[in-house]
Amino acid sequence: MAGFLLRLLPFWVREPLLIVVGAVFGVRILYLAALGDGGWMAAGIGLVFLVFAAVRVHSVVRALRARRDRRRTIAADAGTVTSAAVPPTAPAPAAQRPTTATREKEPNAWAQAFAAVAVFAALGAAVWLAPHLSPAEADSTPQAVSCPSAEDGELPSAYAKTPGAVTGAELCTALNRPDLARILGTPEETATSASGTSDTAPLTDGKVAQPEAEVRFDTYTVNVSATYNKLSIAQYVDLMKFGQETDVRTITVLGRPAVLASDHTMKIEIDLGSGASGGPVEQGPLARTLSVAFDAEDRGGYFDITVWSTSGALPDDGVLLDLAGKVLPTLPRS
Repeated sequence: MAGFLLRLLPFWVREPLLIVVGAVFGVRILYLAALGDGGWMAAGIGLVFLVFAAVRVHSVVRALRARRDRRRTIAADAGTVTSAAVPPTAPAPAAQRPTTATREKEPNAWAQAFAAVAVFAALGAAVWLAPHLSPAEADSTPQAVSCPSAEDGELPSAYAKTPGAVTGAELCTALNRPDLARILGTPEETATSASGTSDTAPLTDGKVAQPEAEVRFDTYTVNVSATYNKLSIAQYVDLMKFGQETDVRTITVLGRPAVLASDHTMKIEIDLGSGASGGPVEQGPLARTLSVAFDAEDRGGYFDITVWSTSGALPDDGVLLDLAGKVLPTLPRS
């Protein structure tokens, strides 16, 4: 089909088109081969394109020479016929005026060739520069999925009673960073889901705001939450002595008291097909949590940054500290 369409084009459009295409693709493939992408096979294909372009250039040069020679022949023949048409001694009739032979105006070959070359040179330049100008090449960091644009419905009354409380959407926006996968140590991954909810803490009768956000990757899942209660980090550490938390370590993050601890997540199976309630609650994979106080005075309330994976593998604590240093300062009123 493409060959049939090319044959329909005028010679002075078709041939420059083939020259430009052959030259652009040939040089481009040779350039990629020089960078090591494709090796000798790519170099051979590039040379074939350049040879094809050279053959078409030769055809155009021959056509131009033939066209020039034909014009010279026609001009010479016209001069001979004019000089032989009227004898030198014969006076021209008074009523007869000299006439000049009118030639049919031919298409301007140079204009056609120039237009074709200009158009397809622009296309070739676009093909050449596209990889360098593409945003995907300019920023190789995988982009995460989008967070919910707005909260569904009204916020619980606990948020109105808690000045400065962030929402789940705000937490999701802060957590869903373009460089989140790189911080987690898996820069080749892209987030598969991102969510944010503005709920309240359990067993508080809806009086304590507890928004949270979660971003999932193939390897890790990251959860960030904020609990607006009166519990300080120091009190929280004391409670850990009676819980199942392990590897507890108190530190300071962003000038605020903080604690690192490990605990298992819960695994809940729900059967939506048969109407049954599903399986029992089981112990899920181990998770690592960094809890950071809202302020340096540790007057109550804290952020939790939790990371876990289905395989049970965990990043080192430096990843959680890096997340806290990048995510928490971007939260409004934090």
